[in-house]
Amino acid sequence: MISSQQQQDVDAAITSRRSIRAYLPTPVPREDIAALLEVAARAPSGTNTQPWKVYVLTGEAKARFSSAILAAYADPQQNKAHTEEYAYYPREWVSPFIDRRRKVGWDLYALLGLTRENKAGMAAQHGRNYRFFDAPVGLIFTIDRVMEQGSWLDYGMFLQNIMVAARGRGLDTCPQAAFTQFHRIIGEQLGFPENEMVVCGMALGYADPDKIENTLVTEREPVSSFVRFVE
Repeated sequence: MISSQQQQDVDAAITSRRSIRAYLPTPVPREDIAALLEVAARAPSGTNTQPWKVYVLTGEAKARFSSAILAAYADPQQNKAHTEEYAYYPREWVSPFIDRRRKVGWDLYALLGLTRENKAGMAAQHGRNYRFFDAPVGLIFTIDRVMEQGSWLDYGMFLQNIMVAARGRGLDTCPQAAFTQFHRIIGEQLGFPENEMVVCGMALGYADPDKIENTLVTEREPVSSFVRFVE
């Protein structure tokens, strides 16, 4: 049986999860990262295929990794030459999805004092993705190319487990699709084989409570708007 307190603890871990975009330099011990990933690996997967693979970056390795991507990001010619290997977002945006996307973007930029005219400021903010928002730990996730759509659904449950388990340990995260554009550089930096492809990245660490961007709380639709009870 799950007690009322245990239920509240699980709910709190889920509902307190947010995409944190500024971190303290406080290191996360390697054994804590390993324990978190061990828990997250209890995620369900079709016929127990467990399609996830994780690269953990810290210290100088993370700094070299970020520098390589930022060099390409800052160079217009190189930036243009790097494209995503898979479409994370729809190729044609429609309402209500485009409305939600725009709102969260402008809510974040408003907190940071960035206006529509400040293209350089917005580009710099986006570039912070590639430093994992200064988190002490950067995670890169890959999947074998033979795996199909169902395994990507399984992967999402694994990623969510990491984020919820992190909250249970007082840690914060930010899942990052931004890394997919630079999958070729990531492959070179991490030396993974041709059969692996990048799923996404994730920042992991302790949120900086003094940074304004960490006050952003995104809205969620009420249950009544996306659920239909069939009786």
